[in-house]
Amino acid sequence: MSEVMAKPAPVLAIETLTLALPALADRPHAVADVSLTIGAGETLCVVGESGSGKSMTGRAILDLIPPPGIVTADRMIFRGQDLLTMDKRERRKLRGRRISMVMQDPKFSLNPVRTVGDQIAEAYRVHHKASAREAKQRSLAMLEQVQIREPGRVYDLYPHEVSGGMGQRVMIAMMLIAEPDILIADEPTSALDVTVQLQILKILDDLVTQRGMGLIFISHDLRLVSSFCDRVLVMYAGRVVEEIEATRLHEAQHPYTRGLLECLPQIAADRHPLPVLSRQAEWKL
Repeated sequence: MSEVMAKPAPVLAIETLTLALPALADRPHAVADVSLTIGAGETLCVVGESGSGKSMTGRAILDLIPPPGIVTADRMIFRGQDLLTMDKRERRKLRGRRISMVMQDPKFSLNPVRTVGDQIAEAYRVHHKASAREAKQRSLAMLEQVQIREPGRVYDLYPHEVSGGMGQRVMIAMMLIAEPDILIADEPTSALDVTVQLQILKILDDLVTQRGMGLIFISHDLRLVSSFCDRVLVMYAGRVVEEIEATRLHEAQHPYTRGLLECLPQIAADRHPLPVLSRQAEWKL
């Protein structure tokens, strides 16, 4: 009898992550009891409406929640390291180097008075002992890897001189130049046209495949995640209401997930007016 292969340990494992915001009386918990795992070479999608806690979950993982926000969890293990007991200085070393996050809009993430090349090179030098020349060479190579034409020219441009799609690629290059184990991509395609969206997704998919990087992809586009991801976490009001394989998303059972799917327009069907999602109070419990 052949031996059963043991499933490799996840790169990141989180149990009952909770983000408390005491100042908000109507919803004191932005995130409540969220559990997830992500393995090497795996893409996990987190979906839900705006305000469901998707981005806050990503920021909590990276320890980017300022006071008075309070992050707690039963377990947060990254590559065998306990993030809950790790001091702030060690967590800061992990951030950007081992776990990176691409924010939603590059216009608010890039420094407007510095060239994009300088900012990518700085991200590399922060985490590696490298000369300015080596950092520039790595930055140019990274710009080429995210499929930017004429990387030498783009390196010297300022953020306002690049398009939305190019700015998003610059942000991806900046977050990937340190070669992290996990990339959290917060709606990296939401402000882009469909053609550019597909290009960005192809870049991310290739990087996951080639590098064995874990990708946590935050989105509200159910059609996109069903074809791009391995697993899907559906969030509502700060909680995970359902977890399912992406290829089986159409088989989802939770009424919130079913409601989101039913609201999608279908070209081959006459659905006028489109169904409206009816929320239930117990979904928040």
